[in-house]
Amino acid sequence: MHRPRQLRLVSIAFISLRALRRNLLRSTLTALGIIIGVGAVITTVSLGSGAKQQVEAQIASLGQNIITVFPGTTTTGGMRGGWGSRSTLSEGDVQAIISEVNGAVAVSGEVRDRQQVLANGLNWNTQVTGVGPEYLSIRSWPLGQGEMFSEADVKATAKVAVIGQTIADQLYPNMDPVGETVRIRNLPFKIVGILGKKGFNYFGQDQDDTILIPYTSHMKRISRREFFSSILIQAYDEESMPRVQQEANDLLLQRRGEREPDFIIRNQLEIAQTANEASRTMRLLLLAVAVVSLVVGGIGVMNIMLVSVTERTREIGIRLAIGAHGRDILLQFLAEATLLSLLGGGLGIVFGVGASRFVADNFGWATFISPGAIAAAVGFSAMIGIFFGFYPARKASLLDPIDALRYE
Repeated sequence: MHRPRQLRLVSIAFISLRALRRNLLRSTLTALGIIIGVGAVITTVSLGSGAKQQVEAQIASLGQNIITVFPGTTTTGGMRGGWGSRSTLSEGDVQAIISEVNGAVAVSGEVRDRQQVLANGLNWNTQVTGVGPEYLSIRSWPLGQGEMFSEADVKATAKVAVIGQTIADQLYPNMDPVGETVRIRNLPFKIVGILGKKGFNYFGQDQDDTILIPYTSHMKRISRREFFSSILIQAYDEESMPRVQQEANDLLLQRRGEREPDFIIRNQLEIAQTANEASRTMRLLLLAVAVVSLVVGGIGVMNIMLVSVTERTREIGIRLAIGAHGRDILLQFLAEATLLSLLGGGLGIVFGVGASRFVADNFGWATFISPGAIAAAVGFSAMIGIFFGFYPARKASLLDPIDALRYE
């Protein structure tokens, strides 16, 4: 009468553990390759996932569903200028997009310039950006204090400003800037609000190091410019972005008499895709290196199992002589290889999680350890044990009992 299958499997596992414990140092050194490989995979995946999330968060901090119109190439009197050499983006273009592009929920012109600003006996060089009142909605940028200037302020070319947190820290330490005055090109601008803190964006720029003023005030009082540096368009949702982008492109071409476009339109999805492609390439490269180290660990398992088969030839012969089947021997050595790989995989997970935490705590890199990555690492380590342990196990199961008993 055969023993129940479950009892048989438990017996095989127990014998496998005893065999591994009998050569503990050798088993530990063999498992070290799996430990390093799995740890490398976990660390690589967590760093890659963390970097991906960080890039997505930074791009999202630029705003939601944004389409940006930039100045393009221009040709004047036979002279061709490069990308952004001269802007022709006007207030009329902004108003036309607002009234004629279906699905554009918010539009704002943007004009940028760096200026040395003074306040409270201190000075600071920062980016002064002229925008419309819809700018904060487009950029999904909350106010920390005060309020945003209004459309009436834009029409009146009012000298009002909303400052970033970096400006508040640099020019108004230990005091409330709202209601104070900041001088831009020696013109006094009253601070009506402070932006919520955003930090650095994907391009490495401090988003809080800025002052927002009405675009009319910037163009007429500060920069003396006639055209915008760019136009920001917010679509209703992600699905409508391609349609809104195409409609805005057609409208601007129509306003320019269908001649060669002197503008370029890009949307946020394209920026995110480019950033994710670069991040994906790096993740795949690092993961390939980690997988190679895991395969090397698997080869080590196969090597040590072959040695084990040679050392235990007489034991195999005795088991076969007293009635064990070849499949029993096969399962026994396959179980030992799999168990060795799983133990190495478990320790490798601990090592990988610890390494990820160490990198995050000491180097400030973003990491994200997903349960899926851990499950995949366990499954992969088991597959390594089965794959690289099969040949030694098969070799052991095919031994002739008489030759095995004679082996010295």
